[in-house]
Amino acid sequence: MPLLKNDDPMYRLLREGDIKTFNSEKEKITKVDLSECDFRSVDLKGMNAAGVDFSGCYFRQADLRGVDFSDANLRGASINGSKVSGAYFPKQLTAMEIELSLIHGTRMRYDEKV
Repeated sequence: MPLLKNDDPMYRLLREGDIKTFNSEKEKITKVDLSECDFRSVDLKGMNAAGVDFSGCYFRQADLRGVDFSDANLRGASINGSKVSGAYFPKQLTAMEIELSLIHGTRMRYDEKV
């Protein structure tokens, strides 16, 4: 039986706010797939997001301040009402896509020309 996302130990670390352990464990893993996960109202400040697949994730009202998502996959993610001050986003996401998601909760679409 495949591991459900809610049972993924990396997901649980973030949901429980243990960013330090997540960052430490992430260095030992070649691929972190947290696609389609629910991070509603979770404080993710200080998380090392490099290379993590967050496609389709739900970040409603999450604290993403200062998180560098520039090397993460956010295709189809929603950041409605999140705190994003100082956050870096992938260059494939236009300011308009980020703003629409932040204000209206739309799923972010990548600009394939970038």
